Amino acid sequence: MSIVAPKGRKHLSADALFRLVRSSFANITDARGEEVEIPLTDALMSAFAMFSLKSPSLLAFDKQRIEGNLETIYGIPRAPCDTRMRERLDPVSPESLRPSFTSVFRQLQRGKALEDMVFLDGHYLVALDGTGYFSSPTIHCASCLQKVHRNGSITYYHQMLGAALIHPDFREVIPLMPEPIIKQDGTEKNDCERNAAKRFIAKLRQDHPHLKFIITEDSLSSNAPHIETLHDHGCHYILGVKEGDHAYLFKQVQAAEEAGRVTSYDRHDRAAGVVHRFRFVNDMPLNESRSDVRVNFIEYWEVSPDKVQHFSWVTDFRVNKANVYKLMRGGRARWKIENETFNTLKNQGYNFDHNYGHGEQNLSVVLAVLMMLAFLVDQVPCFARCGRNLAANGCCGSACARCFSVMLSSRCDSCSKLCFTA
Repeated sequence: MSIVAPKGRKHLSADALFRLVRSSFANITDARGEEVEIPLTDALMSAFAMFSLKSPSLLAFDKQRIEGNLETIYGIPRAPCDTRMRERLDPVSPESLRPSFTSVFRQLQRGKALEDMVFLDGHYLVALDGTGYFSSPTIHCASCLQKVHRNGSITYYHQMLGAALIHPDFREVIPLMPEPIIKQDGTEKNDCERNAAKRFIAKLRQDHPHLKFIITEDSLSSNAPHIETLHDHGCHYILGVKEGDHAYLFKQVQAAEEAGRVTSYDRHDRAAGVVHRFRFVNDMPLNESRSDVRVNFIEYWEVSPDKVQHFSWVTDFRVNKANVYKLMRGGRARWKIENETFNTLKNQGYNFDHNYGHGEQNLSVVLAVLMMLAFLVDQVPCFARCGRNLAANGCCGSACARCFSVMLSSRCDSCSKLCFTA
């Protein structure tokens, strides 16, 4: 049985999304001019289709190109062969793909499909984390990072800073345009995750100037320059901290406890047999050298009969007994960027670790970004089908992604359009 996307959400149907992505690609300038055998739009759309169809390699997609129906589904009149696709995509600037992400995101906003993803006081929770997706002792390009070993050998590699809209109650995530960690123009030094985060936050605010964000990251991000960047761009934060990396902060918290300034609070979940144990204190110096940067500190223990888990964070939200549990859940939800994003890309058919092609300029980065775009579009059906109350409707990101793959081969007999398969 097939059902058309709910009334008011037809802009989230597969046909509409594919047209939207293709329209975004059509606005990218082709450096080779108009007289080319394969238009850049078709080359980009073909790579997007490869990841949408979860082809394990360019060679496998080449067979689908010959046997399949790419024009009917993706609007590709002439898909390039694997070699030609690599040649066409190598010069493309990864940044030119940003409008594709923002266009899909705005379609979700248009239907109010993201309302349930609001986490706290009208804010969306965004998780950031870096990941690697390529490494080789020989293959490299102009964008590659380099690690020189003691014996003089070099390892070339690629990384990116991934980002996703998350919520503690939902498995599905909404990936945002990642920030490549690459050699920057005119520099000899490697790029790093900290610099990538600074660029990402600035672009996030440019892309979504009116949305309220809470950024959650691991303990490497709990430093004064990054916190100032978040403040400068109007973002709140819940950042991990570790005693080994933030000894001065923990020492000040201990002093505050001895002075009676620290609040302790237990919350019992008798159904689960768990005790949520907190201690928190506001207005603490982040470190000794930047005591002017003040943070609010949360320490948390999840105590169950068989184990105790321990976490700690800093935030710019003033902490009290009414909000500490929710702030803790936001901090712990950070793992979704790893489990529901990177692990899904690696283990659920996207083949994130596979080298689809490297090129001499930008090919490796462009393909990684297009894979993330395909993953974003894969997440849309669960919002289109269930709309609000995702958890109540039993939605699951990975399940909906599988539904989307089935949907590609199912066209409604009555309207001849791609519809959502029930």
